[in-house]
Amino acid sequence: MKELEKRIGYQYKNIGYLVNALTHSSYANESKGAEKSNERLEFLGDAVLSIIVSDYIYRNCPKLPEGELSKLRAALVCEKSLCRFSAALGIGEFLRLSRGERNLKGHERPSILADAFEAIIASIYLDGGMDEARKFVLKFVEPEIKSSKPRAFKDYKTTLQEIIQKNPEEHLSYVLVGEEGPDHDKHFFVEVHLNNNVIGKGGGRSKKEAEQQAAREALHLMGY
Repeated sequence: MKELEKRIGYQYKNIGYLVNALTHSSYANESKGAEKSNERLEFLGDAVLSIIVSDYIYRNCPKLPEGELSKLRAALVCEKSLCRFSAALGIGEFLRLSRGERNLKGHERPSILADAFEAIIASIYLDGGMDEARKFVLKFVEPEIKSSKPRAFKDYKTTLQEIIQKNPEEHLSYVLVGEEGPDHDKHFFVEVHLNNNVIGKGGGRSKKEAEQQAAREALHLMGY
């Protein structure tokens, strides 16, 4: 763990936070309750990441309108970007996976690497506070913005939201309607609802991907 602390650039007061951040659900399940997975940390890390990135681009991109800020944030926090940040740290080497998941190269799977990156953000936030979490996140985000534009990411959810919000009385929501497969190869199914009507369906290896695909179908059916 000392090596990973060096790569992260942060020394933990409670190393248990980092261990938890690296613990995949497959490992936790294999331990039969002796270990907790990083899923709760991932949930918190997603929120911390969003506020850090939103605050940074709001302050440093004063000429961008709201819609462009949303697209920029989406490009910076999408699975592809987070996987790339995670790979740069070599997080896959340190992940705690079940034997089956490791044999199936789960340490290389984009969704697992992206989730672990978010969990590490949360672990730093809980151990050292928002300032330390911000330092960690901005080491990746600042160069991405300053050196070049973030890599292209088609944010179907934001596009759909921009169209729907033109009618304030309309309500858009995403509903998880199913999932299948073992932990190492989950597939999620999502519907996007406009009020009580299903306007798109999608599937993917993560809930976020399934939501994007549902929004993509909705836009296609709407003629966009």
